[in-house]
Amino acid sequence: MKTAAVTVAVAGVFLLPVAGPSAQGVNDAQIASTVVTANQVDIDAGRLAASRSTNGEVKTFARLMVTDHTGVNKSATDLAAKLKVTPQDNPTSQSLKADGDKNLAHLKTLKGTAFDKAYIDHEVAYHQQVIDALDRTLIPGATNEELKALLVKVRPAFVAHLEHAKRLQASAAPKG
Repeated sequence: MKTAAVTVAVAGVFLLPVAGPSAQGVNDAQIASTVVTANQVDIDAGRLAASRSTNGEVKTFARLMVTDHTGVNKSATDLAAKLKVTPQDNPTSQSLKADGDKNLAHLKTLKGTAFDKAYIDHEVAYHQQVIDALDRTLIPGATNEELKALLVKVRPAFVAHLEHAKRLQASAAPKG
């Protein structure tokens, strides 16, 4: 089960909005930076949700995001060091950080079910962005085979996170 958690964590690290469907102009150093930044964004949101949520299922999900994405950051950092790739800040990683900060600021204004809904809604959208970025930009843009293999390996974890978040989102929807 630890392997699944690490895989999910690695996946979380790649959460990023990448402009356009092409891998043009993305290098391994930028991919590494994007992965680390994306994971940190989800770790920060997960920590906040774990401490603020009033819903046990949301708290459990948030703790899972922190655990998984922390593991991914370690895997990504270890791989970058092994490959002698220094993560390179870029517009995508900068955008991720800014959007993550904006999301945290918004979440901090909410309480109770409004907080839970906003957190889970963001997790659904964020994980979908990561999957899209993996498919359109990160995997096709990776030139190092080990980096590419890691991205391919973690993709199912992103899908699992997305499905988990969607289940929580559906269970919180008003019944009528």
